[in-house]
Amino acid sequence: MKEIEFNGFKVSGFVMLFVILIVIAASVTSFFFTIGSSGFDVFVKVLAVVALVCAFIGFCGFIMLEPNEARAMVFFGKYVGTFTQTGYFWVNPFLAAKKVSLRARNLDVEPIKVNDKIGNPILIGLVLVWKLKDTYKALFEIDSQTMAMGTQGQAAVVTVAGRMGAFENFVKIQSDAALRQVAGMFAYDDSDVNTREITLRSDGEEVNELLVQKLNERLAMAGMEVIEARINYLAYAPEIAAVMLRRQQASAIITAREKIVEGAVSMVKMALKKLSDEEIVELDEDKKAAMVSNLLVVLCADEAAQPVLNTGTLNH
Repeated sequence: MKEIEFNGFKVSGFVMLFVILIVIAASVTSFFFTIGSSGFDVFVKVLAVVALVCAFIGFCGFIMLEPNEARAMVFFGKYVGTFTQTGYFWVNPFLAAKKVSLRARNLDVEPIKVNDKIGNPILIGLVLVWKLKDTYKALFEIDSQTMAMGTQGQAAVVTVAGRMGAFENFVKIQSDAALRQVAGMFAYDDSDVNTREITLRSDGEEVNELLVQKLNERLAMAGMEVIEARINYLAYAPEIAAVMLRRQQASAIITAREKIVEGAVSMVKMALKKLSDEEIVELDEDKKAAMVSNLLVVLCADEAAQPVLNTGTLNH
């Protein structure tokens, strides 16, 4: 079963409030101004008492809803629909109206320790935006009342805060499970520069989209929907953080060295071509090899090279 719109009897709360006040005034007036003891007078008094009791029972039928609020209407245990129309109304006072909020809510999931795809322990946290989509499933497909009693006490069952707190606790547990599942599908970072796979650190959008999908699959049975989910904390676990930092530093140094060597070779090639094209000097193979060696040392060295002036000729 899923959520249905409430189509029962309803009337403006202001109109019904006026009617009830008139009934109360008429009942009190009839009771106190009927001073006789005849059968008719007794009947009028009994009728006034009954009308007064009905009027006070009628006060239980008033409901007021703000935008993005809803009430699940239950008649002696039977779900008869969800009331979502905003305003002040009067309905059957014997209907139990369970009030819930349809507004979007934030949830910040504390970082948890999981293993990524290649087994590295990492800390990963999540922030998400969720809201109720189906009030019937939220209230009757999961045991929200017991969860509310367990977290906030018996009185919390009849309050909006108690119900929403129970729903939030359900979302938190399911988001923890979904986060563990998604984190185990990807590596923290690329361990091999020659391969290109989706990683937790470099491909946030793809991971977030998959996280939203997995969360909605888990929360569909509870009538809840995740609008947005994002990883807001990602780090290696403390026991391997120092080692992985050194690995990242080594990888960065290797990458930088590759760029330096590539640039140096290009510059040496350009220098030799310029010397040859413009016929500045003629170099044999040994001289070219020595020049290439010297230029590579100068261009690839970590520190500035110290020049040595040659005052002789190229033939020496």
